[in-house]
Amino acid sequence: MQIPVEIAFHNIDSLPWAEDEIRARVAKLEKLYDRLTTCRVRVDQRARNSNGTIPPVVRIEMSIPGHKDLVVSHEPEHLQHKFQAPDLHNAINEAFRIAEDRLVEFKKQRQGRTKEPHHDAENQFLGQVAEKNPDEDFAFLMTKEGGLLYFHRNSVLAGDFDSLERGDVVAYVEQMGDTGPVAAKVRVKAKA
Repeated sequence: MQIPVEIAFHNIDSLPWAEDEIRARVAKLEKLYDRLTTCRVRVDQRARNSNGTIPPVVRIEMSIPGHKDLVVSHEPEHLQHKFQAPDLHNAINEAFRIAEDRLVEFKKQRQGRTKEPHHDAENQFLGQVAEKNPDEDFAFLMTKEGGLLYFHRNSVLAGDFDSLERGDVVAYVEQMGDTGPVAAKVRVKAKA
């Protein structure tokens, strides 16, 4: 992490074992997602009762570049429903369990956003420049089937449109234009 973990105790004494446990769990979060910039953990004893059965709230804020902070915080009732006698140890474990789940889900979403490499190799065809008027911004190429396909100067990716000559071998991708099929992503393969 770029910024060391921040641990704060509010309305409860700082306990060395709790700090050690929090640091160990933050290290696990960092292993799950190594792009965490910082993690802030706040242990807050918001309420007390006579028999001491209200557990503290553990709030975890995880900072990730380019994304808003992931925050985990739950009310004491959550622990009271889950455990018979919840304590600080239960509160730490439950908060970090939820944080780990959220971080794993976030990581999956991020990986899902990455696109597969897209290649036109399977859609590419070879043709030859058939006609080109030097005064115009378009030309025609002959397909292997013998048909003519229009292409515009802006469709030429590899090579210079002005240097194209009749008979130059080009690779292209066929797409639908406004008036029918056209050649796109034209690349010069061999000069005539």
